[in-house]
Amino acid sequence: MDTVAIVICDWERIYREKGKALILDVLRKFWKMSRLHKFKGLLPPIKPISHTPILHLPQLRSFLLLLLLVYASISILKLASTRPDYSVFESETSEVFGSLKTHISSTKRPLEVHEENKTSSIMTTSPCSSLINGEAQVRKQSIQQGTLCFHPPKKQGILCCDRSHPRTDICYMKGDIRTDSQSSSIILYSPEKSSSTQEELIRPYTRKWETSIMNTVDEIRLKPDNGALGGRRCDVYHVVPGVVFSTGGYTGNVYHEFNDGLLPLYITVGRFGGEVVLVVLEYHKWWMSRYEGIVKKISRYDVVNFRRDKRVHCFKEMIVGMKIHGELTINQANGTSKGIHDFQTLLSEGLLGARRQAEQKQLQANTQRQPKLVILTRNKSRVLLNLREVIQTCKCIGFKVHLLKPNRNTQLADIYSLLNSADAMLGVHGAAMTHFLFMRPGSVFIQIVPLGLNWAAEEYYGEPAKKLGLKYMEYRISTEESSLSEEYDRDDPVLVDPVAVNKKGWSETKRIYLERQNVRVNIERFHRLLEKVYSHVKLHSRKRVPRFLSHLSFGISVAI
Repeated sequence: MDTVAIVICDWERIYREKGKALILDVLRKFWKMSRLHKFKGLLPPIKPISHTPILHLPQLRSFLLLLLLVYASISILKLASTRPDYSVFESETSEVFGSLKTHISSTKRPLEVHEENKTSSIMTTSPCSSLINGEAQVRKQSIQQGTLCFHPPKKQGILCCDRSHPRTDICYMKGDIRTDSQSSSIILYSPEKSSSTQEELIRPYTRKWETSIMNTVDEIRLKPDNGALGGRRCDVYHVVPGVVFSTGGYTGNVYHEFNDGLLPLYITVGRFGGEVVLVVLEYHKWWMSRYEGIVKKISRYDVVNFRRDKRVHCFKEMIVGMKIHGELTINQANGTSKGIHDFQTLLSEGLLGARRQAEQKQLQANTQRQPKLVILTRNKSRVLLNLREVIQTCKCIGFKVHLLKPNRNTQLADIYSLLNSADAMLGVHGAAMTHFLFMRPGSVFIQIVPLGLNWAAEEYYGEPAKKLGLKYMEYRISTEESSLSEEYDRDDPVLVDPVAVNKKGWSETKRIYLERQNVRVNIERFHRLLEKVYSHVKLHSRKRVPRFLSHLSFGISVAI
């Protein structure tokens, strides 16, 4: 019966390669195997005694097998004549499983982030990326439910890397996978030696084009092995896939913690629905403590500290590296099932949890409340020098103002609660603007843009905020509103041609426009912008029921 099933599953391949003659030959062999040729007739003689069974058990078995063979042969010839087009599937599966090594090199040179982002938001589709995205597994399930059978290699594993994206490398492994932290390796063990699979080196961090920072990220070796492990046994067996990533690089800066870490991690593991083990390189206790609630929503399992955990962890499937779609965003056009609003939901559940539900029940909607504006402050560079005047202007217009100065000791849940209940957020361009991710769609995000940072403000925060559904408003300062006007002559390129200065490189942009510049806004011009913000907030508040915690203030902020 198993042989019959194989023939039925493989009829298309058999028909294409050998034709009907081979099918008939196989059926004749089945005829001999079943010994049906020994019977003179198809039906056994009927005995006159009523209490005697009409068919003896051996005869019944043979007769049923004969009917099955006749039905199979008719079905095969009928289906063969229709010849459905499975060429697309066959080409895909042959590419995916036909070779165990798929290495796609990037031909792009390192670019400035704002230029590179315009052309790299969609990752190249390749056999390896299909495995990473889980597309091959979906096709496998759908095919198994139909008339075709799917037979990937069983003894050999799969090791492939997609290096086509200018921002990140990502590798996929499947088979007998074992970690070896002492040699900074992850080993794909196979009893059969394969010449098509070779060793790979990867730094699982999403700023591939920045050589200087990537050199600080731990490198991990992915290598096939056909017996060198010897007697080393698995200490921990994992029945779910593993994902390896690094919390090194720029970790410590909130923008990079979300843009280079949490968002790419969510994009990469979202399809597993929590059934995944996170393996972390360069594990930081403070990072885990700060983002523990979010991490626990991403994975239901304990995090593995790759360097400190010397045990051999064994997996059947693993992804090394992370996918990234762009600055602080998720592009569902890339085939990702979950979007940026799903990530917001995860933040809410991970940071607030049961507290949100309890407080939400205690509060009643108050549509007459005073609109809340949160101002994020700075104290080293890009400081808002006339902050007091700005606060007074906001109050005169009708806002209830809260000052927020987040630092590493600030509880992330408190920041989320404050901003998620705010109607507007205001701040000078900087990493703290990343917190717009905590705001409700329809809220207003006001970014004060210092001189020479128009492109950065738009790329890093403006466009992502719009995609999130926020009302984004910019206040681009004039030369007179920048403290640089006190350092340079009026006709200096720093003041009159920031684009030319930026072309000298990121280090020059950082040195001049990020580290040495403060801001003093023109109150009259700024007042006009705030009036537009207030009008939008009042109009929008009449269209929605205020969210939880809308009238509360927290210890991290100062209500003025």
